[in-house]
Parts: sequence; C-alpha cells; structure tokens
Amino acid sequence: MLTTTERPPGRTRVAAAPYVLATALFLAYAAWSLHRHRGIRTSGYDLGIFEQAVRGYAGFGAPVSTLKGPGFNLLGDHFHPVLVLLAPLYRLFPGPVTLLVAQAALIAVSSIPITRLAGRVVGPGAAVSAGTAYGMSWGLQSAVDFDFHEVAFAVPMLAFSLVAVAERRWMAAAGWALPLIAVKEDLPATVAVIGLLLVLRGRRRLGAVTIAVAVGAGLLIVGVILPALHPEHVYAYAGSAGLDGPDPLHRLVLPGVKAHTLLWLLAPTLFLAVRSPLLLVAAPTLAWRFWSTNPAYWGTGYQYSAVLMPIVFVAFLDALPRVTTMPRARVAAHATCVLAVAATLLAPLPLRGLLTPSGWTVRAEADQLRLALAGIPDGARVAADNRLAPQLTSRCTVYLFPAFPQAGLRPEWVAVSDPTDVTMAAEVTMKEAINDLPTYGYQVVLRTGGVIVFHG
Repeated sequence: MLTTTERPPGRTRVAAAPYVLATALFLAYAAWSLHRHRGIRTSGYDLGIFEQAVRGYAGFGAPVSTLKGPGFNLLGDHFHPVLVLLAPLYRLFPGPVTLLVAQAALIAVSSIPITRLAGRVVGPGAAVSAGTAYGMSWGLQSAVDFDFHEVAFAVPMLAFSLVAVAERRWMAAAGWALPLIAVKEDLPATVAVIGLLLVLRGRRRLGAVTIAVAVGAGLLIVGVILPALHPEHVYAYAGSAGLDGPDPLHRLVLPGVKAHTLLWLLAPTLFLAVRSPLLLVAAPTLAWRFWSTNPAYWGTGYQYSAVLMPIVFVAFLDALPRVTTMPRARVAAHATCVLAVAATLLAPLPLRGLLTPSGWTVRAEADQLRLALAGIPDGARVAADNRLAPQLTSRCTVYLFPAFPQAGLRPEWVAVSDPTDVTMAAEVTMKEAINDLPTYGYQVVLRTGGVIVFHG
C-alpha cells in the first residue's frame, strides 16, 4: 500500500513531463543562441544594445546604450524596466551569453503551464505533443534566432496568466498579467484585454481594476515617461502609428503578407484557436503591428510574434473541450506536434540547424576575429559595426560605426568587418566611412580574420 507521501511511478512521470520538456527546450534554445553568437551572427542591434542596458543596471546606473547614441537612456526608446531583473545575474556572469541563456530559460519556462493545461484537457500523452508543438512554434523559434529582446519576459507571463484564465483562477490571471506593463509599452493594451476577459467571465471588479491600471499605465508610459527620457522628448515610434495613408481597413489588411502572418499564426492549431475568446488577447499586438508603416512588423520574422504563441496555444487548448470529444481532442493535440515538427524540418526554421552537422560548424574565421578583437584593451572606447559590436559590449564602451567617429566624438579604436557589414548601412556608405578614417587620424593596426582594427 502506498503511503500518503508516495506517488505511483506512472503519475510521477506524468507530473515530471512538463519540466522535462521545458528542460529539453531550454537546452535547444540556448544551444542555438550560443552557437549563433559564437559564429559572429549576433548583432549590435539588438543584443549589444540590450547588453549595454543591463550592464548599466548591473553597475547601479541607468540603462544607457551608447550604440543608440552617447548617453542614450534606453528607457526613452522602449519601456522595459523589467530588464533590471537580469542585473544580479549579469554581475555574476557579465557578457552577452548571460542574456541569451536567460532568454532561453524564460521562453522554455512558458511551456510548463501550457503542457500542464494540455494534460488536464487531453491527457498526458497528448499533453507532451501539445507542449512540444508550442515549444517548437515558429514565433518562439524566430525570437530565439534573433539576439535577445525584452519580450522574452512577456512570454511566460502571458502563458501563466492565460492558463489561469482558462482554469478560472482569476486572481492568478490578473497577477501574472499586470507585470506585463513593465515589459514593453504596447503590452498594457494586452493587459486591458485580459481584464476585459475577466469582466466577461463574471469577475467585474477585478477585471475593471485590471483594465483601469493597464490603461492608466499605458497612457502614462507613452505620453509622459518615454518622451521625458528620449533625447528629443518624443515617443520615437509615434510616426509609424499616424493616421495618414490609406483607409483603416486597407491599412490593417494589406499588403498580403499580413494575411500570410495570420495564416501561419492559426494553422498550427488547426484553426481551432478561433473558437476561444482567449484569442482576443492577440488583437492589440496584431493591431499595432499591422497598422504600423514599418514592413518589418508585418511578417513572421524577428521576435515580434513570440508573445502571440502562448495566446494562440492556450486558446487552442481552451477551445478543444468545446469543439470535439476527448479522443478527437487527443488527435488534434498530436496533430499540432506533427505540424510543428514538419514546419521545423521542411521550412527554413532555425532549430532545424541543430539536426545537421553544418549547423554546429563554426568557421575558423570566427575564432580569428575574436582573437583580433582581443587586442582592443578592456575599458576602451570603440566604434564598431553592427556585426562586431556584441563581441565588445561586455568590456568596452561601444558606439555604432559608421555614425561614429565624428567631429564631436572620436573613440580611440575602430573595428570594422572585412568584407563590409551592410546590415545597418549601405555598402557605399560603409566604404566611404572607412576611407575617411585616416582624416580623423586613424591608422590600421591589424587586418586579419575578417576584421580591420584602427587606432587613432
């Protein structure tokens, strides 16, 4: 007979499954992120920028990013005070690797509540399939593949909050949602929608308070805090949200890449997510992205869709009991896993690289490049191009080349890629800036391994 402290082996394995899956996802995310950084495939925009901000917090100062400009307080660009939570970890392990590993852990942890919810909805076997499908979803893979971003904090917060909504744990839902306000300035609108769900599900007072806090905080952040901390005292992204251009309907749905993004968003859940009101939580993120005049926001690349993944998958699990019987629900959960694996293997999704020998190969040029940059002393001021910047931000004050050097600010070192890095400026602009360096008194001190180092 089992004692009260014992648990059947099968049940123990079921309880451990979400944590085992999260650990596997963490290892995959971290391995890929660190492989990219070791292969000189990360960038100043954005890994270097965020490292400078966290480094500022770790030094008990402001989150200043010199890559954005001399003395630029990053809280004047986007509102993400949540980054201060990384400061203690960064003091122990200073460097960009800390940010990449933290991001991998945050995103992996978000799979735990989703896998647990799936276990309650469709049973343990299908739960692992649903959790795997979520963990391998294209939005999360795209985020892991592109440096570090503050939205990594939002992913687990949303997962825990929406699972709580699905399970009718109202205080937990609000408690996990409200900290999203400190992640990025667009997320108070998401919190407000979660508050609306609470109202619609009968928790009117709690929902109303959540909405009021979210709306008030959002207005304060965008209208006061961000302009106050920006060098030009404006909200830098207000221009892309203006009212000019085509009529609102056309602006929201055209061009066709927006429909493509919606298709990719809903197809992995067999379109069943649309049957749950929880999908409404995705509306603010989709609205600002599709309304923006910046084409980078419209598609499936970068980190912009990471916050949508927990919304869509929790909505999917919330909808399953409504639309199908238990056996069919299990089939649907397994099918999402099949789709996720197929998308990873057949489409150009990042984690496919972990399955090929070439995906683990780091060119000798990368090691030579790091050795060359090691000749720049710690604490130096350096102007570096976008490709080289995150290799230096942990130990130097780094400015972006070709914006610097200039007459008012001349770092003593300049490091540029060879061949020219064109991720932040046209090739002709970069070459002209390199040719102008002797006029500022710079001389080549090293040319090797894909990098040219100047000193002046």
